Amino acid sequence: MAIDGGQIIYSIVVPVYNEEAVLPVLIRRLGLLIDRLGGPAEAILVDDGSSDSSPIVLQALARSDPRFRYIGLSRNFGHQVAITAGMDAAQGEAIVVMDADLQDPPEVVEQLIAKWREGNDVVYARRLSRAGESAFKRATAHVFYRVLGRMTSVHIPADVGDFRLIDRKVLDALRQMPERDRFVRGMIAWLGFRQAEVSFHRLERAAGETKYPLFKMARLAMSAALGFSDAPLRLAIWCGLAVSGLALLYGAWVLLLWMTNDPHLVPGWSSIIVIVSLLCGLNMLMTGIVGLYVGRIHSEAKHRPLYVVQNRVGFDSDQADASYRTSRSA
Repeated sequence: MAIDGGQIIYSIVVPVYNEEAVLPVLIRRLGLLIDRLGGPAEAILVDDGSSDSSPIVLQALARSDPRFRYIGLSRNFGHQVAITAGMDAAQGEAIVVMDADLQDPPEVVEQLIAKWREGNDVVYARRLSRAGESAFKRATAHVFYRVLGRMTSVHIPADVGDFRLIDRKVLDALRQMPERDRFVRGMIAWLGFRQAEVSFHRLERAAGETKYPLFKMARLAMSAALGFSDAPLRLAIWCGLAVSGLALLYGAWVLLLWMTNDPHLVPGWSSIIVIVSLLCGLNMLMTGIVGLYVGRIHSEAKHRPLYVVQNRVGFDSDQADASYRTSRSA
């Protein structure tokens, strides 16, 4: 259904980064979805600093079709920030986040909306299968969600990505969370509210290559662990106690050998080398973990904008003059 000036009910947020190969199919399926929704809807396409023709295609689309809006970020700020930029601009009562690669089928959005209309504030899509992904990626994803679930006091659903629907009041609460290193699915889980799930089979990419290689997956996992758990700090404490205990036991053993004049004991050398090595390694471990937390504090203290918008197409005139949006906006 085209937007005719009435209150927008549904906002579909889609971050895009170098997805020119998949855009024709994405646009067509999003258009068909909007026509079926039965209420005024908008699709907000957030270009996260693409270097291909994606910005040209999306800007032309936003100028010609009132159902689509375009946000172009000034550089690549990352997937989680691009999601945030789209949600900040969303005007709907129900906000859906999905990826551009069509591994999140747009047709599942109708099931999310059905659950929302039953009174749920958050409806997330759980993956039953992950087609087209390597055994390594499936295994590491399985381990990540299980370990994260044990580390945090907040229930973060397993096998669930950012494909979900949130109610307007959930978005209003989310926008009060000023984190720079964002793990959006964890932040939404922390907020609470009434939640439900819809299961689906994740498809292969419609075209193009994945924008989440191993390095970015590891970085996201680190953000999740540091942002929602103090387990790494507690692990450092226990490691310190364990290594110190082992050092004391080894020292007692060396002392016993010295008292019994054991001929195999090299006076001074073995005890110094082993103990110094253990303690130096432990010190590096604890310093690194604490340093990660200090680095996050430093990033938050700078109060820089979370992202910078270079241009916007398809929005109302009262929104078009904004040069940037931050997660502190209310």
